[in-house]
Amino acid sequence: MQQPRTELLQGTLDVLILRTLVPGPSHGHAIAKYIQRTSEELLQVETGSLYPALHRLEAKGWIAASWEQSDKGKRAKFYRLTALGKKQLKAERSKWQAFSRAMELILNPADQEAQ
Repeated sequence: MQQPRTELLQGTLDVLILRTLVPGPSHGHAIAKYIQRTSEELLQVETGSLYPALHRLEAKGWIAASWEQSDKGKRAKFYRLTALGKKQLKAERSKWQAFSRAMELILNPADQEAQ
């Protein structure tokens, strides 16, 4: 049975992209595939959302782009995380961990039965 895909919450795509670029530079298609594969197919990033997000992150200085040869020999724009992007990812990770904890506490309170 195939699990339904989950809609991305507003603001999550930026942090997903930043996290995807931690191991090294990647092109847009590979970024989208990594997010899909790593989320066990629950998240799918559409082209119409991905490329505007990449341009937005580049404008903020969180990622940088350069044209390089892909593994298939084609020219592709590769994105890499900048020092400012690493700092932003650290801040976003802390926010998400706090938010996730808060949601867990609310959805599964220790002193009440689940309803």
